[in-house]
Amino acid sequence: MNFSECMEYISSYDRKGKRISDLSRARALMDLVGNPQDSLKFIHIAGTNGKGSMAQMFSEILTAQGYKTGLFTSPFLIEYTDRIRINGENIPKDRLCETVEKLKPILESCDLRKDFSQFEITQAIAFSYFSDEKCDVVVLETGLGGLVDCTNVIKNPLVTVIGSVSYDHTAILGETLEEIATQKAGIIKKNCPCILSAGNDMRVVKTVREYAMKMESQLSIPNLQLCRVLKMDITGSVFNYKGEDYEISMQGLHQVSNALTVIDGIKFVSEKLPVSREAVISGLKKAKLVGRVEVISQQPLTILDGAHNPDGTKALAEVLKKLPKPVVAVLGMHSDKNCEKSLENLVPYVSEFIAVDGFSDMDTPKNELCEIVTRLGGKCETGESVKKAIADAKSRCQNGTAVICGSLYLVSYVKTMQT
Repeated sequence: MNFSECMEYISSYDRKGKRISDLSRARALMDLVGNPQDSLKFIHIAGTNGKGSMAQMFSEILTAQGYKTGLFTSPFLIEYTDRIRINGENIPKDRLCETVEKLKPILESCDLRKDFSQFEITQAIAFSYFSDEKCDVVVLETGLGGLVDCTNVIKNPLVTVIGSVSYDHTAILGETLEEIATQKAGIIKKNCPCILSAGNDMRVVKTVREYAMKMESQLSIPNLQLCRVLKMDITGSVFNYKGEDYEISMQGLHQVSNALTVIDGIKFVSEKLPVSREAVISGLKKAKLVGRVEVISQQPLTILDGAHNPDGTKALAEVLKKLPKPVVAVLGMHSDKNCEKSLENLVPYVSEFIAVDGFSDMDTPKNELCEIVTRLGGKCETGESVKKAIADAKSRCQNGTAVICGSLYLVSYVKTMQT
């Protein structure tokens, strides 16, 4: 099986799969492939925002300590293989194909074959690969929610981590913060410690705390009063937490908050897998993520950001406040997102928007985006294409900032376009 045949087989599974209400299908799939997850140690991460950043931080720290560290994330940004990594390296294409070839006859013999989603199949591939490679630890990011997310088939994580919780995927996860938080808290396991990021709404804190108590899980929330930011700019931040200095290369105050969650989370991990302070310092500084206030050009300053919900754009807005003006934004968003609330945060800090579509099969039409921006009091025009819109944005802000934002799918499109 060559790589194109391999991808064709994976793509034969539906993107969403048949609707589920519990983990029975995911457990059936794991039983089919031999439950490779049972041989692995996990750090399990859920949340509306911050999952990817924290996963990268954990991965870099554990790799710096010398552990063979698996990383499973979603969605992929450049190519399918970048969501399954060991020590920062994508799964080799030949190994992906070997794993698919091994699993294919098992999957084909199953009555549930047509019900599985691409995400479930990808997880089966990842767990099999990590188990075959004898990873010391796997950093595991949920796909959607937590309680019935297929990643929740794991049994005893070293620590569960819940990041910022806000409104996203409300049609699936619930309309209220309490309902959404209940889904995220569903990853908490009996007697396994949990870290909840600081700064969450008190409704989220209450919901997660009650769930943790029910599961007899030790819940910890970083103390923001013990953190002092020493420096913050487009290159990252330096901060002091609990009397120790740290540096991160990801931009924005929200990334400092993510780092505090990781620092406190690593203490629980260290009870089973020792991690030195030096590895924490090194890993945090090295951690970077594609499409999270990513500087892709200096002349003019051009950043790429995948924020796609109100909390994400609020964090991006905090960064834009401090960047050179004017700010011209190339904007594309998915139709299943709360475009109005998300754009409400950006309009005050963006001089003009250039709306685009055509970067995925679920775009919000660019004229609709312009209507929303205009209604919010902003200035917007439609772009001829993503490439032309970026060129136009750059030409209009020679001494300012161009930002490409609104969707991880747009980030992926632009990164692919660059290579």
